[in-house]
Amino acid sequence: MNLPTLPLRVFGLIATLTVAINTAACTPKHDIAGPDSGMKASVGPVFDQDQIAPVVDGIVHKTIKDLDAKRLAEGLVPPTNRWFSGLVFGDKPQPVFPLPLSFGLTDSGFAFGQPAVTTTEKNISGGFKPDVTVEIGAADTRVSGYDTSTVTLDSFDVAGEVLGHTRIAQGSPFVSYTAAKPSKISSPLQLAKDGDLYTVKAGDVSYGLVTRARSVAGGTISLEKGDTATWFAIPPDGAADKLAELAAHPPTGSTLDYRIAGDQVRTTLSYQADGPTAFAALPHQQQNLAPGITCDLGSYPSIYGTLKLCSGSELSWSSPLYAPKTALNLDNLSSGQREELIKQVTKDAANLPDFPADTYFGGKALYRAAMLYQLAVQLKAERPAADLKVKLTETLGQWTDPQGCAKRQAFCFVYDEQAKGVVGMTPSFGSEEFNDHHFHYGYFLYAAAVVAANDPAPAQRYAPVLNLLAADIGSSANGGKGSSSETAHFPDRRTFDPYAGHSWASGTAPFADGNNQESSSEAVTAWNGLALWAKATGNANLETEATWMLSSEAQAGLAYWTNFDSSQPVYAGYEHKIVPLNWGGKRDYATWFSPEPAAMLGILVIPMSPSSTYLAGDSRRIEANAADATGGTFDHKFGDYLLMYSALAGEQQRKAALAAAERLDDKWIDDGNSRSYLLAWLMSLKIN
Repeated sequence: MNLPTLPLRVFGLIATLTVAINTAACTPKHDIAGPDSGMKASVGPVFDQDQIAPVVDGIVHKTIKDLDAKRLAEGLVPPTNRWFSGLVFGDKPQPVFPLPLSFGLTDSGFAFGQPAVTTTEKNISGGFKPDVTVEIGAADTRVSGYDTSTVTLDSFDVAGEVLGHTRIAQGSPFVSYTAAKPSKISSPLQLAKDGDLYTVKAGDVSYGLVTRARSVAGGTISLEKGDTATWFAIPPDGAADKLAELAAHPPTGSTLDYRIAGDQVRTTLSYQADGPTAFAALPHQQQNLAPGITCDLGSYPSIYGTLKLCSGSELSWSSPLYAPKTALNLDNLSSGQREELIKQVTKDAANLPDFPADTYFGGKALYRAAMLYQLAVQLKAERPAADLKVKLTETLGQWTDPQGCAKRQAFCFVYDEQAKGVVGMTPSFGSEEFNDHHFHYGYFLYAAAVVAANDPAPAQRYAPVLNLLAADIGSSANGGKGSSSETAHFPDRRTFDPYAGHSWASGTAPFADGNNQESSSEAVTAWNGLALWAKATGNANLETEATWMLSSEAQAGLAYWTNFDSSQPVYAGYEHKIVPLNWGGKRDYATWFSPEPAAMLGILVIPMSPSSTYLAGDSRRIEANAADATGGTFDHKFGDYLLMYSALAGEQQRKAALAAAERLDDKWIDDGNSRSYLLAWLMSLKIN
């Protein structure tokens, strides 16, 4: 969870368009998979804007909270949930972290620097470090463009004329400024010339500058129209002259390609430049870089581990494929276990709590009921299955009425024209600010996919609104560009960050440490739900995209939340085995809602869906994580999920967890879980 700062019109038409959307989404716009036989690739938009427009028109439009994108050029889709959202929203711009650098706007220019990484018992910090301040004479600065990994900022003088353009990019060690007219820019640091390279030292870090400016004198750079000045941090173990050659080609844009082949998914980020450039690979990327990528330019420290500096134009790496899963495999249950589960499912179905009206707890409740319904169907418990299906279809039908919010103030969604997205009328955890949408909507999509898997008829009824939820978190109709608001109804992959490999949860990121995400496991569940909904509705491109995001999020979740490589120097002095809350500029042993150790791990494993077995694989780490979180007892919040997680350590631990689960007090079973599912998950778990 991510808390705020503390702060149809014609239904028949929409139903028809639902089929059109799915058909269009399954038709590749272009084939970038090449000759690789059997490879699924990012072959076109998962939702076609022209087809989805009437569906957007058919839902109630309302802005629940004005996000006020003060520093965004007119016509761009507001970039909520991005690593750079803090540059756009709020009264004052916030620093951002295009690793290996940190970057921030000043009143008249910008500043940047390589973060100084420090580690304590509960924190790994690498905040904004304005080593190099550049004075442009700007009266105003706005984000004028963005794509998969790069951001362009335009600076304006008091008359509103553009002075120049600043570009930053994730993974790039370069900050470049291109003059839009003859001008002088300056820094209080005095530059020293060494051939074609200018250098300056700030603290322990040396910085380089490459430019074809008319003149460089002290800290003043005289630029003609079109001249570019590019700064970079010089790695202590790298060669400044080699990096200077690449700095002559700073990124001006980026593109994304993802593809699935066999048991791997591959992500490729292409940096657009007028020659070979440089980029830094994160630890999770370094594990399996594509052949031909050379990373011998040095390294940088970061809060996520040591970054290796590479050259070329493509950063490409593979991750293990984690296939979406709908249900538990109950094939090997004994007759006694089946009888026990039938009794428990019947009991849980008869005592189903009321469905909450907000999108987080409401979504979790739908997911809980869907998993109960699925168990009932698998166990051939006809009466509870029928009862559960009635409640699910009625509640989902209420939520997915496009004109629901014209009739009531809850259990409905609206479309926000300003922010370009869908919002529930009963907000929770800042969802009206676009916080946590993937967490919330993943539960809805998962539940609907379970119902549709057993009976496809409801899918057509739910599809108009649920496709909007899917587009809110997983649209890719814009080609990764910050498309104009006249044509784009949603941003591309609102929360998912391909470079980082995971999602960001804060809509506007009003924090000095950048954006953040807590529940990596709920993000995995979100993409699993999205993939299952895509499969249920025949949207093959969306299914491929969601499977790629699921696999990437799982890899990053293990690498930076639950199973980090403690041999990395950055973890020296950190006295915990998990990092519950990750930011752009720091990592905390903390949650938004509780200081308890059980909450620290619990929020990283919830809701232990059928796909949560991605958390398995390191028995000793699982045992250590569980021991730290529970102190040997599961009688506390998230006790049910921690029992399920502990069972991943091995067969002996599974049996012990099952025995403990049968004794666990009802009050320790989460509102997104049930005793039926808890027992079934533990009974059916197979440890490889």
